[in-house]
Amino acid sequence: MRPYSDKKNAQLQNYYKDRFYHAPHTPKINVEESAFKEDFMVLKNEFELLSSFVELDFWVVQIKKEDNVKVLQMLKKLGYVAFTEASAIDFVVEKNGFEVFYQLLNPSKRLRVRVRTFVGVKEKLESVSCVFKGANWSEREIYDMFGIFIINHPNLKRILMPDDWFGHPLLKTYPLRGDEFARWYEIDKIFGKEYREVVGEEQRDPGFVDDKDTSKFSRIYHETKKGEAPSKLSSKQEYQEDDGVFFVKKVKRDQAQILKQRR
Repeated sequence: MRPYSDKKNAQLQNYYKDRFYHAPHTPKINVEESAFKEDFMVLKNEFELLSSFVELDFWVVQIKKEDNVKVLQMLKKLGYVAFTEASAIDFVVEKNGFEVFYQLLNPSKRLRVRVRTFVGVKEKLESVSCVFKGANWSEREIYDMFGIFIINHPNLKRILMPDDWFGHPLLKTYPLRGDEFARWYEIDKIFGKEYREVVGEEQRDPGFVDDKDTSKFSRIYHETKKGEAPSKLSSKQEYQEDDGVFFVKKVKRDQAQILKQRR
């Protein structure tokens, strides 16, 4: 049995020792030879497509950022009516910007498309929540995690981090030094190290809950019973998609209920 020190050193070594090794790429198929051919021709006649191919059964389309709303509207008319995801990738060092992508599903034909576009640093991107309401939260996450500003969004604010959080955690430049460092990160950046004793360290326990969570973040006890209309609790509610699941935007404390069992 090898000593512990040898095992530790082995973990630090590159798995492939050949310095000329390149990770294999997934094959890209000509879209005109796939099930996406008809949809591709419709889109091609209306917009300038920077690239288009099929990869891992996804139709991948690269477009100009100015066309994102109109392209998604056209795809929705073509049957891609289910919005499944939107996010971004940090290419600030390599390209001075971000790649933002949207993923849609055509349920009747079981076809998926990924629409990609490039957004430069300090550039703005039009919201697509007017096309797919489900994009509302995804765009808030893009703003929260990457700092990409989404214009004409109905409620652009942080969704994962507190409103006063400093920085955007999915940027490659964001510090990764663990909880010991992060507990003072906000205090040092916002107020300065001299305020550590005044404010106190941040609560880093992910399981921490107190009575203020209902008015600050997680909204505990503000649930609606299964099969019960949200209007009984609040006159303000919104739907993610047509005939979709409702969520309560605002509820009066004296009308809230504590559910004994979640469905």
